[in-house]
Amino acid sequence: MLTTNEIIIRLLLASAFGGLIGLERERKDWAAGLRTHMMVSVGSCLIMIVSSFGFSDILGAENVSLDPSRVASQVISGIGFIGAGTILFLKQGAIRGLTTASGLWTVAAIGLATGGGLYFAAGATTVIALVILWALKPLERTYFRKFKPISLRVTAYPGSDSNFVKALLDKEELKIQSFNLERAQNELIYDFKFENTEISKLEIIINELRNEPSIKEVSWSRYSG
Repeated sequence: MLTTNEIIIRLLLASAFGGLIGLERERKDWAAGLRTHMMVSVGSCLIMIVSSFGFSDILGAENVSLDPSRVASQVISGIGFIGAGTILFLKQGAIRGLTTASGLWTVAAIGLATGGGLYFAAGATTVIALVILWALKPLERTYFRKFKPISLRVTAYPGSDSNFVKALLDKEELKIQSFNLERAQNELIYDFKFENTEISKLEIIINELRNEPSIKEVSWSRYSG
C-alpha cells in the first residue's frame, strides 16, 4: 500500500505536469486550458492509484481474480469524450482543436504514469509535449505555411453575372482544388480553395475582383483544415 505522503506527492506531480501543458494551451485561449489539463492529469493519476492499490485488500482471496490494470485502461477510451468536445468543425470542412484533443490524451497518459510511480517517464513526456506544442510552432508556421491551401471568399450582389468565376477557372497559374456557391438572402457567396498557389499572384487577382462593381466583398485566408 502507498503511504499518505506518497499519494499526495503523486497527485501534486500529476497536477503540476498537466498544468505545464495547460499553460501553453491557455496562452492560445483554447477552451481546454490550465484547469482542464490539470483536472484530467490529476484525475487520471487517482484512477491509476485506485486501479493499482485500491483492491489490494481482496486480491489473493479465494475465488477472486482481478486485473489491476482494467480500471486505468478505461481512461484512454474515456478521455475521447473530453477530446471530442475540444474539436470544432468549421465551414469549408475546416477542423480545429485536434492538437488540444491530442494534448488532453497525452496529459491523461502522463497522469497514469505519475499514478503508477513512473515519475521520470511522466516528466520526460511533459517536456517533450511542451517542445512539440510550443517550440515547434514557429518552425511549423515558417516551413509548412507555403504548402497550406488558400481559401478565397467572394461575396457578390444578387443577380450579378458570374463571369469572374469563369475567368478564375481559366487562369492556369491558379490551381483550384474546390469551389462552392452559397445563396444568401441579399448576396451570393463564392468559396474557392487553391492549392500550391503563390499568394503574390492571387493578390493581383483579388485587387482585380475588388474593382468589379458586381462584387461586394473579397477576403482570403490560409486554410486551417
